Amino acid sequence: MPPVSTDSTRERIIDAAESCFARYGVAKTTVEDIAAAAGLSRATVYRSVSGGRDELILAVMLREVQRFLDRLADRLRRERSVPDAVVEGIVDAVAHIRGQPHMMQFLVPEAAGHAHAVLTGSAERILGLCRDYVRPYFAAAQRDGRIRAGIEVEGTVEFLFRIITSLIVLERDRDPDDTRNFLRSYVVPVIVGG
Repeated sequence: MPPVSTDSTRERIIDAAESCFARYGVAKTTVEDIAAAAGLSRATVYRSVSGGRDELILAVMLREVQRFLDRLADRLRRERSVPDAVVEGIVDAVAHIRGQPHMMQFLVPEAAGHAHAVLTGSAERILGLCRDYVRPYFAAAQRDGRIRAGIEVEGTVEFLFRIITSLIVLERDRDPDDTRNFLRSYVVPVIVGG
């Protein structure tokens, strides 16, 4: 049997970490759990992922952000107005993250200490990935006068990231239409103006 490539081993480990985080929670998942789920030795996991569990938390998060951004790109191509793109993009982001058990495990109180340190240290990487992804759409909308001229992509992405995070964490019994109305009233004017 040919040796497993480093990239495929790493992906196998990230898949196993994602599964373990969803099953056991971030706080209770060990590298041993991940190695067993991947069918690899602990030493192989550490050779492939030198940063250990923290690096795996980040890798799982970045992969999920990339999945969402792929969905977002499709949405941005379809939406005809910036307000609709903002509102539906936020609603979709919240639903997407809430629908991913491994991502929700990062937001439960017992994971806060474990995931918080990784998130804090890697927030710029996540925001950078998001900024790079939306930059062409943002620039085109600004050129066409569909968003305020005075705002920049960096601040806008951070603002939207904070809105999305708060909507995920603050579980209110708000009807989806009420959420859309909230976003149209308070978030869209910040970006579009008016």
